[in-house]
Amino acid sequence: MSNKKRVAVLGAGKMGLGIAQLFATQGHEVKVIYVYDDKTRYDAREVIRGNLEVLAENEALTKEEIPAILNRVSFVDEPEEIADFADIVFECIVEKLEVKQEYFARMDRIFPESTILATNTSAISITEIAEKSVHKERIIGTHYWNPAYLIPLVEVIRTKYVSDAVVQATYDLLAEAGKKPVIVKKDVPGFLANRMQHALFREALSIIEQDIAEPQDVDDAIKYGFGMRLGICAPVEVMDMGGLDLTYNIHEYLFPHIESSKEPSRLLTDNIKEGNLGFKTGKGLMTWSKEDVAKANKELTEGLIKVARALGRL
Repeated sequence: MSNKKRVAVLGAGKMGLGIAQLFATQGHEVKVIYVYDDKTRYDAREVIRGNLEVLAENEALTKEEIPAILNRVSFVDEPEEIADFADIVFECIVEKLEVKQEYFARMDRIFPESTILATNTSAISITEIAEKSVHKERIIGTHYWNPAYLIPLVEVIRTKYVSDAVVQATYDLLAEAGKKPVIVKKDVPGFLANRMQHALFREALSIIEQDIAEPQDVDDAIKYGFGMRLGICAPVEVMDMGGLDLTYNIHEYLFPHIESSKEPSRLLTDNIKEGNLGFKTGKGLMTWSKEDVAKANKELTEGLIKVARALGRL
């Protein structure tokens, strides 16, 4: 008998299907619960098939493996249909607190107390999401990064209610599935990685606003500079490697000149007012044709495969 956990995913959007694909690829039986218009927006199974074919084209798996992976994924319309199935449910629905609270309270009533209920929210307090549920100790945060089947990181976020057993079981499941889970000890805004990522975004926007560099050069400075190093040697190790005294001297001189605003950048708000939203409108901080968008998306997926393989993470 297989000891693989039975996995359910609430929501068939990009993240939900990515998580479903991840676990199906690792041999788990997966059931995806449709919400809202998921069922009619696109063919969810074909989305997964397309992702798998890209992986096969880049030799991350074989074409012969694809049918078996797809056969491990099935779809249902309501959580009640799989009440006796799931060992863990990953929620991937709209980022609205009230909606998440209602779904978690509903799932808390439906699933046995042994079923772990995990949210993939990237912004909302997991503790708040659990507030309307009775068994708060089994509700936890598991923040994946897009695409979920390629980026190893999953932030496992504790709440003030969650049990140590649920944290450990969730961590172990993710590690066994080939992910790199990290424990976030406090349920704070932005959790762990987004706090660091958006601190970088804030400084990037400030540099553009101050006309220190053009948007493309800002990106290139990261892509061709310290960004290449980050996957191997990240900030804490870099500081220790160079010496904390050196880091202190740099910070003492540099920090007064770094952006510290607590409000979103005016560059963002002005572009939004003008309808410049990025890929979806063809213009944001830079201009994007349909061909540019398609190329960027393709290069992201294929580039991540190459990086993961080079670093031994695929």
